[in-house]
Amino acid sequence: MRPTFLAPFTCLLLLSGCAHASGNWVELGGKRYTVELATNDAQRERGLMFRRHLDADRGMLFVHEREEPLAYWMKNTLIPLDILFFDSQLRLVSQQRDVPPCTLGDACPPYPSDAPAHYVLELNAGQAAKLHLQNGSTLRVDPHVAITH
Repeated sequence: MRPTFLAPFTCLLLLSGCAHASGNWVELGGKRYTVELATNDAQRERGLMFRRHLDADRGMLFVHEREEPLAYWMKNTLIPLDILFFDSQLRLVSQQRDVPPCTLGDACPPYPSDAPAHYVLELNAGQAAKLHLQNGSTLRVDPHVAITH
């Protein structure tokens, strides 16, 4: 009788693990992050606004149409972030670490890239330091994520 009771429970655990594993991910500095994607203007504009929490293993990957100088801001962003800029070859070209939240609306300052970028990864503040990231580090992206080079 017990094995029958545990079998459905075990199946549910396995299925929930598979569902979580199928989320979009990136790897950076040997660590994997589950990411939300921002691939159009509306998604990029909204970003992580109004979020009160971001799990340590989560982030947001912004995909732009072309490589160019970019600047991000923290308008209505409630959690501190690391903003990491990558070129079209997925090499880290600029970092804005420990960017504080901003509730000043349009008066929030911009945080520009030091070089043209095609992708931006936002993670919780402190992740770049923990990973000892240096410019030139390579971002590995889930093959199921449609990115353009």
